[in-house]
Amino acid sequence: MHTQLEAALSMKPLAHVRLKKGEDRRIRAGHPWIFSNEINITATPLKAFQPGEEVLVEAHDQSQLGIAYINPHSLIAARLFTRDVTERLDLDFLQQRLQDALTLRQRLFTEPYYRLVFSEADVLPGVVIDRFANDFVMQVNTAGMEQKIDVLTQALCNVFPDIHSILLRNDSTIREQEGLPSYAKAAYGSPPQEISVRENSVSFLAPLWQGQKTGWFYDHRMNRARLRDYVANQTVLDVFSYLGGWGIQAAHFGAKLVDCIEVSATACDFIQKNATLNHVDHLLTTICEDAFDAMKQLLHSNKKYDVIILDPPAFVKRFKDRKEGLIAYQRLNEWALKLLTPGGILFSCSCSMHVSQEDLIQLLQRAAFRAQSQLQILERGHQGPDHPIHPAIPETDYLKAIIVRKVN
Repeated sequence: MHTQLEAALSMKPLAHVRLKKGEDRRIRAGHPWIFSNEINITATPLKAFQPGEEVLVEAHDQSQLGIAYINPHSLIAARLFTRDVTERLDLDFLQQRLQDALTLRQRLFTEPYYRLVFSEADVLPGVVIDRFANDFVMQVNTAGMEQKIDVLTQALCNVFPDIHSILLRNDSTIREQEGLPSYAKAAYGSPPQEISVRENSVSFLAPLWQGQKTGWFYDHRMNRARLRDYVANQTVLDVFSYLGGWGIQAAHFGAKLVDCIEVSATACDFIQKNATLNHVDHLLTTICEDAFDAMKQLLHSNKKYDVIILDPPAFVKRFKDRKEGLIAYQRLNEWALKLLTPGGILFSCSCSMHVSQEDLIQLLQRAAFRAQSQLQILERGHQGPDHPIHPAIPETDYLKAIIVRKVN
């Protein structure tokens, strides 16, 4: 059997990337990102590398830290994918990573509907894969993984021999930072226009090619399941409903009336389809308008609800947007509290990674003051375990849900 050193010597040698003195501390502590200003460009000039090239990362003293792929045009210049210098980003490596990700999900879920790969948190930086039974949606967001799409596709087919299709939704704005084009296309098979999803024993249809991101948001699965304890015989408002993930589950769990606010006409059509699919269409009304405009109109008409769900898009995509984004979150929560009956329940959510759970609680307090209400925090939620958190990367801990009760 080859020793680790012999195995390394038998491989094609990689170019080296050397860090500046002291810049290895964060990497040794577990972080996989290397920023361009951390690289010793005198010893290893960035312009010498091709986007996506695999490199051996070494500290200032030339001790080896692991293997990464590099993009000299990105602020995150290199992403470590293994600490084992004998490994390469090849078919065997990718299959092993995918199999490990599958083993975790099979332990967590009884049905094959989940996020299979969550990028760095599943030790596959730059890759997101959602599973819908035997159909898959994959997003590749880095130059290093863009070069491995064919190998990654083959690895996915090997791990899932009954696979029907793989759709590449490579249309994320993140790709711009890597200098990559935006496109959507089939990587394998014939991906359908619509996909079936099962979540918390409720069935949905989702648009695969034209839907938001990968078509469905699995991350709120556990938070949506908590509706069971709050919505029986209650009136419910689902704001930013998208495909009705919250509202239709609320109806399924016993709500007596559900209003869904969604600005996209296509998504509104799917809400109606999904309501019919689950035999709750008689309980559900779709308000196809901008959420802010619709909530203002509900306030003017003195409408009241027992349970309100606020699951807005990321208002704070960049740190510089924090001030305006927090104001928007606070305004929505203030209006929601005014629309709630005394004793009503608010599910207040944020998917902005630059907004912490503490930020969300503080703006809820300010919103309550402006709404002349008092609150009780009942529960705190975050993303489901198919979106694991990398302990060294705060950005992977992005989803927050606070369940509060309006005392008066």
